[in-house]
Amino acid sequence: MTEARRAAPLATVLLTGCAPQGAPSLVLFGSYFPAWMLCALIGIAAALAARAAFILVGLDAIMAFRLFSYSAIAVTVAAVCWLIWYGPAP
Repeated sequence: MTEARRAAPLATVLLTGCAPQGAPSLVLFGSYFPAWMLCALIGIAAALAARAAFILVGLDAIMAFRLFSYSAIAVTVAAVCWLIWYGPAP
């Protein structure tokens, strides 16, 4: 019982990020759509567009790690979209 009482303040501090405000979401077609998913879809679309451009230029054939490169493009674009729309975390 005393261990539970000692752990309660620590749990309170660690769980402060779980506020009831919830995650940012958008209303699309009458239902809530997670904003992170929209940013991820934009990142994937940017990676596909980059791949098409790289194939057109001829850069895709000489790339060593294509999967990692296109994944990095997708994650970078998704993170930039998130930062532009929702700003840095407080």
